[in-house]
Formats: sequence, structure tokens, C-alpha cells
Amino acid sequence: MSATLREINRLSISYTLLVFALLAFIVGISDAAAGTVTVRKSSDPFDAFAVRDELAKDHKWQQALAQQQQLDILRSLPAGCLSLMTPYPYYSCAALFYRPHQHQGELLYIQIPDPAVSSN
Repeated sequence: MSATLREINRLSISYTLLVFALLAFIVGISDAAAGTVTVRKSSDPFDAFAVRDELAKDHKWQQALAQQQQLDILRSLPAGCLSLMTPYPYYSCAALFYRPHQHQGELLYIQIPDPAVSSN
């Protein structure tokens, strides 16, 4: 009879450890899923829709960069590049297109597909 009680006690301890491990995992996931929180004065003007649209554009650009096999990065543009602003700021240099990107205080230019073709 005491062997059965020991087996039940051992299973109870294993079950308790499993429950604690599962709870710790769930708490860890909930902390990792928290987003960015911005605090500002209520008197400051704020356009939430403009921020949302800007973040969506930035997200699309990050996705486009991730899909490229090789990034062509320049520290300075060739002479004769045309500055364009639609659908976002970029430069047209002959048949190549570059988007400015600030990295560690330095302005770099990353080659992108033709924005006029990819925005349609």
C-alpha cells in the first residue's frame, strides 16, 4: 500500500512542476509580446492616423529590403541624380534608384526597385 502512495505522491509532484513550468512559459510569452509605449502630453497635437500610415510605409519598406538577395549600399550618390518625393523620398540615378537611410549617424543610400513600378 505504501508503494502506491509513494507513486501517487511522485505523480502529484511531477504534475505540480509541469503546471509551474507552463505558467512560467505563458508569463514569458506575454512579456515578449508587449509593444512600444509612447507617453506624451495631452496638450501636444497628435495625429494617430498619420503615425499609423508612416509606420505602415516603413514596415513595407523593411519587408522589401528583407526580400532582396543583395543590398547595394552607397555612401554617396553619383553625380546627376534626381531627387523625387513620391511615393516616398528617393533618388533616380540613370536607371538605378536609391532611398536615403540614416544608420549610426551616417546617411547611406540603399538601392531599391523602381518605386513608380512597385507602387502600382
